[in-house]
Amino acid sequence: MAKRFLTRAEEIEVFKRATGAFPKRYGDQIKAGMSDEELASALENILGIMGGSGGPDRLSVMFAGAGLRIWGGWHSINQVTERPLFAGSRTIAMAREVYGISDPDDAQGQLF
Repeated sequence: MAKRFLTRAEEIEVFKRATGAFPKRYGDQIKAGMSDEELASALENILGIMGGSGGPDRLSVMFAGAGLRIWGGWHSINQVTERPLFAGSRTIAMAREVYGISDPDDAQGQLF
């Protein structure tokens, strides 16, 4: 069976499932803003060593704190052979977008 490409909404759902505890655990820091280093450390903590979820007619999600990697799809995921949907700086950027996290170190962003 061919792998189905994920829509943007499905990618966001995968991200939110992998990082579901993030807003509750880091709510105050999210409001105050986080540097890339702080955000990477928090995401690594939330993602942990390795985790995931899935089931019939549900998106499969796998994640690992090392490298800030998140995989997702409508199939059984093989994290060894498949590239993650999000990794490293892309995971940080997605967290900023999904959770509205500003970067206090970004002088350009402070102009708006």
